[in-house]
Formats: sequence, structure tokens, C-alpha cells
Amino acid sequence: MIRLLRELERELEGAGLPKGEALDLLALAAGLPRKALLLRLSEPPPPGAEARARELLKRRLSGYPLQYLLGEVEFFGLPLKVAEGVLIPRPETEGLVELALSLPLPPRPRVLDVGTGTGAIALALKRHLPEAEVHATEVDPRALALAEENARRLGLPVRFLKAPLTGGLRGLDLVVSNPPYLPEAYREVAPKELAFENPLALYAGPEGLDVARPLAGEAWEALRPGGFLLLELAPENVGLMAEELGAMGFQEVAVLRDLLGRERYLRARRPP
Repeated sequence: MIRLLRELERELEGAGLPKGEALDLLALAAGLPRKALLLRLSEPPPPGAEARARELLKRRLSGYPLQYLLGEVEFFGLPLKVAEGVLIPRPETEGLVELALSLPLPPRPRVLDVGTGTGAIALALKRHLPEAEVHATEVDPRALALAEENARRLGLPVRFLKAPLTGGLRGLDLVVSNPPYLPEAYREVAPKELAFENPLALYAGPEGLDVARPLAGEAWEALRPGGFLLLELAPENVGLMAEELGAMGFQEVAVLRDLLGRERYLRARRPP
């Protein structure tokens, strides 16, 4: 199988894609875990594996996301099922979870993840804050069903609600969200992989703030005094949103950077 692996690597590199994806494609085609594949690279491919590998490669070169081909992605140590049309959890959003876990929350906090998608943020918080009462809202029925399936598979009790924004909840200690934040103009230059995800989970008006703005207004009503709002936004609009939160009356407004040094996260607090 080593010959086939090298062929896949060359094709991926030639298309500007990471050659490391070749191992994932070959493992999927061979029906083997990655670790098992590594031990069997000197063997011939299983029957049909070569044809399957080339078909998977063709789909990947067309822009189809690797995560959808694999059907699963790891997020904050959790294996989450993913499916076409539902937003793929990104590594940057793991930083949002880390920030949430660093907040001075009460012993049994009430937490809401707005626009949960696969359930990534809500499930990661429930795993690391087992005493928390975690809620999650979502308007897309496909995403909601996937999030509920992930919760069942992982044995993590999260209360999912088919509703926009905060869903009318009150008395929350934390509202956290990775809302759609890309400006509409970005569609013209977006990587072709984004075409397979739900555009409603990606784009949010001319400035990319058409969801974050009403969310901030609802969060003010949903949070207890002293409660926190935590958002992931684009580096291009996070500063503007920070100014607007300050004008609304939020305190301790801070713009925080991701691991690459980009302004990415917004933390604010309703006055105690």
C-alpha cells in the first residue's frame, strides 16, 4: 500500500492540500484505523481499496471537506460526528472553550451555547464542567439532530432547544457562541470547501455582524448580573463589536487573540 499512499500524497500536494491527508483517505478506503494501516503499509491494498482511494481523492480534489469524507472530527478531545450541510468545528473554536473554562463561574453554572451546530462547544463544556446545566440552541433541524446524536454517543446530557439565539432563556451565567461572522462579500473569495457547509452558519450580512448584534441584545436579557458573554468573531469585526458591547452597557469588554495571534474572541460581562 505504500505505493498507493505516495501516489495520493503527490496528488494532494500538487493541488495545494496537505499530503498528510493521504493517510486518512487510504485508511478510509482500506477500512482500517490509521494506526492499523501504518502497520500494514508493506502489504498489498485490500480488494477494492485502490479504486475507493482514487474515488475519495477525486472528491477531495473537488473541494469536498476531508471531515465530511471521514464522517468525524475531534474537537477538544471529543470525537464528533459531522455531516454535509452542518458547520465543521474548527480548531480556533477550541480556544473559545478554553476561555469559557477559565472564567470565574459559580459552582453550578447555567450555560448556553448559541447556534450549537454539531454540539461541539456545549458538549466540550459539559465534559469539563459536569456540574453545569448546559443548554444549546439551534435553528437548523439537521444540525440539531446531529448535536443530539453526538450527545447520546458521548453520554453527555445537554438540553437542546430548536430556537434562534438565546431561545428566551433567562438567569444564565454564561452565553457562549461561535455565530456566523463572515461578511457576504467573502463568498466571492471563499475556499471551495465552504460551499459544502450551510451558508447560514457562515455568513452574516455586510459586516458579518448581523447575528452577533441581536445575540448581544438577547444575551443582556438572558444573563444574570455578573454573567459573561463570550463570542468568536472574525479579526476584521471583533473590534467593532467590542465597541458596541461597551456602548450597550457591558463591562470588562476584552478582545482576545487566538494561537496565531489574531484578534478572535470577545469577552464581556453584564454589570454585577
